[in-house]
Amino acid sequence: MTTRTGHDLAGQEDELPHATATAPGRIDERSVPSLLADYATLLKPRVSLMVVITAAGGFYLGSLRSGISPFHLGAVEALAGIAVVTFGSSILNQALERRTDTLMRRTANRPMAAGRIGLAHGLILGFLAVFLGTLYLAEVTNVITGTLTLLTAVGYVAIYTPLKRFTTINTFIGAFPGALPPLIGWTAARGVIEWPGVALFAILFVWQFPHFMAIGWMYREDYAAAGIKLTATQEPAKSAAQMAVAQALFYAVIMIPVSLWPVALHTTGYIYGAAAAILSVGYLWYTLRFARILRDPLSSESRTYARELLRYSVIFLPLLLAAMTLDAKGRLLF
Repeated sequence: MTTRTGHDLAGQEDELPHATATAPGRIDERSVPSLLADYATLLKPRVSLMVVITAAGGFYLGSLRSGISPFHLGAVEALAGIAVVTFGSSILNQALERRTDTLMRRTANRPMAAGRIGLAHGLILGFLAVFLGTLYLAEVTNVITGTLTLLTAVGYVAIYTPLKRFTTINTFIGAFPGALPPLIGWTAARGVIEWPGVALFAILFVWQFPHFMAIGWMYREDYAAAGIKLTATQEPAKSAAQMAVAQALFYAVIMIPVSLWPVALHTTGYIYGAAAAILSVGYLWYTLRFARILRDPLSSESRTYARELLRYSVIFLPLLLAAMTLDAKGRLLF
């Protein structure tokens, strides 16, 4: 289980240094990553950390709804299981995309793309992590959580990843597994799918689109060279920019009421509501700035507007979750 690799949460998860050529046909061995560093790349720690953080938010809120402390061993066990499945999904994704990754500058030095870790090696690690992590989650939490986690991994690896080479609809399809971690955290604590958990899912689902439109535009040439079908890679560039801006703006506007849904469900208080409104309006403002790419889609300034939106989106989500946690009904803090 993970968020999408072609559209990493930080946008720069795969920007690792390439091996440095010291002479034609020779590679400076000092620049070749160690096996430990390669494993870290396979696991995508930044992306996985964000998955665990969003799942932890769902677990915290679900625990408070149950009237129990979220700070217990069960929380550690649940989040550990989610992390293991996330790691496995990341590895399997890189196994499937090892050839595509060689075509993009930002991913060409991934361990499987560069051939430092073999296909069989990666597949065994990935399948073991997904299978064992899912079984562990079902054992320490409940069957619903284990099932949702497995469906997330399957949706990400077996559906979203292959679709990236065939249709731009992959972004919409991939948003479903990408948004499930907080709902999984909720079910890990509560054992049932409920509307507050669905609201958390909706927030993460909507959040992804401006975020991914920004990443797609920043790395438009890279994705196009690899044959990945994104809104940003369509031609002509003017039409691609119009579609990317339209999608980003639509979801940025929707984010305002969706972010306030937990207040209506009495999951959080009005302090969170005020923070969510301010943060969401800020998200819309940066998306409106992103719309300036329409002036000259191929200019260097267009990448600047995309980068600004990306940076705000990465800040927005943790701040929103923090506000939600601090103003949760039945909270243990404050």
